[in-house]
Amino acid sequence: MTRPGAVVSNHVSWLDIFALNARKRIYFVSKSEVAGWPGIGLLAKITGTVFIARDPRQAKHQQEVFEERLLAGHKLLFFPEGTSTDGMRVLPFKSTLFQAFFTRELRHELHIQPVTVVYTAPAGEDARFYGWWGAMEFGPHLAKMLAAKRHGSVKIIYHQPVKVDDFPNRKVLAAHVEGVVRGGMPRDRQISG
Repeated sequence: MTRPGAVVSNHVSWLDIFALNARKRIYFVSKSEVAGWPGIGLLAKITGTVFIARDPRQAKHQQEVFEERLLAGHKLLFFPEGTSTDGMRVLPFKSTLFQAFFTRELRHELHIQPVTVVYTAPAGEDARFYGWWGAMEFGPHLAKMLAAKRHGSVKIIYHQPVKVDDFPNRKVLAAHVEGVVRGGMPRDRQISG
């Protein structure tokens, strides 16, 4: 996407940061707790991540931060599922962060590019090999990745960007891009939730 805007993707693992940053310069949006996580927090800070608090009282401030970064031409990437998964499904997209795209200053200018991330496990491994979800700890997952004799693959599918102006509100936009991202998954992974 060459137009001003943001990127939204499904979220499987901390590995997504490397996979998505390898192709284009983007700035991630992450929950504020990540800043304090060993390893990942440092990586996130170095790459210019925008940290947000999941506190409704801070929604207005966070919207202003989004607007400022988008107006400066930064391509922000966020994971509307709100958490990482086992990679076998796409969770319903939360629409809250989409509200920033509907401000008077941004609505007529921005496009949203849906992106699907699909991991294929190494031969003989569980299909969820790359997924990092629930109460999994970073250290053991990192060790598992480093110890693997052979790796599988990751496929990044960049879907057609959509213009924010073409949608009446954040909920309709979020539902549309969720459907596009889910549709990019292999057929057996197109279930929701």
